[in-house]
Amino acid sequence: MDIHPLASVSPQAQLGRNVRVGPFAVVEDDVVIGDDCEIAAHVVVKSGTSLGSNNRVFEHAVVGGLPQHIHIPDRPGRIAIGNGNVLRENVTVHRALDAAHETHVGNGCLLMAGSHVAHDCRLEDQVIVANNVMLGGHVTIEERAYISGAVGIHQFCRIGTLAIVGGQAHVVRDVPPFVTVDGVATAIAGLNRVGLRRAGYSAEAIAQLKAAYRLIYRSGLPWTKVLDYLAVDFPDGPAARFREFFLTGKRGFTPPRRTPSGATLLLHDNEEESATLQVKAG
Repeated sequence: MDIHPLASVSPQAQLGRNVRVGPFAVVEDDVVIGDDCEIAAHVVVKSGTSLGSNNRVFEHAVVGGLPQHIHIPDRPGRIAIGNGNVLRENVTVHRALDAAHETHVGNGCLLMAGSHVAHDCRLEDQVIVANNVMLGGHVTIEERAYISGAVGIHQFCRIGTLAIVGGQAHVVRDVPPFVTVDGVATAIAGLNRVGLRRAGYSAEAIAQLKAAYRLIYRSGLPWTKVLDYLAVDFPDGPAARFREFFLTGKRGFTPPRRTPSGATLLLHDNEEESATLQVKAG
């Protein structure tokens, strides 16, 4: 270990092999830091935080802060951060509200400078969160999604795998997997074709996703019919992820930038209501 003499590291913290801690950094009680992590100057790692191996936390980041909630719990949950993540300058990650829960960051994620991960968020593997992004509580971001700069995501929203959300978008509904969201309009503008190719999806898989996309956003069918056709036409393969995602939505879904006349859009799905609220488009 390489702990700077001006750092404050609790003797109750557990540090792995080859951990480096810079000057004026603070590592509190009840902290676990895995092998080969680097904690830069002025970083604060607070109680209830666990980091895996090979993480880099840059200057002035605060990991493990109490939830920003009107009722701060006496016994908050924890933060679990996986392996190979990078948290840049002034990143903040907050503990879960309930002692039985955790805020989760997977493996290989990049949180750029000034981004905020609120209590009970879940970031899966290889997520990229750009500068000054604000994640409300209980947000879920699936693997390989990309959140561009200055995006605000409302609490309880989900961002699907390999989706890309454009800069300054204000996300108040779920974003399905594989799509691109226009940051100006906060509307779906097509498939994330570049991301799909970079992720190694075959031409056949991308063609399947294109066909499913046209069914969802260009057919003009009622929402229930869209779900029925997805089940029949795309029972497996990557396009099956669309229906799985839609069936578990509770906040409604981000609309497309262009909607066929006469189509219906799922705007809201309340667990306490038996019917789905739909509106005409066009």
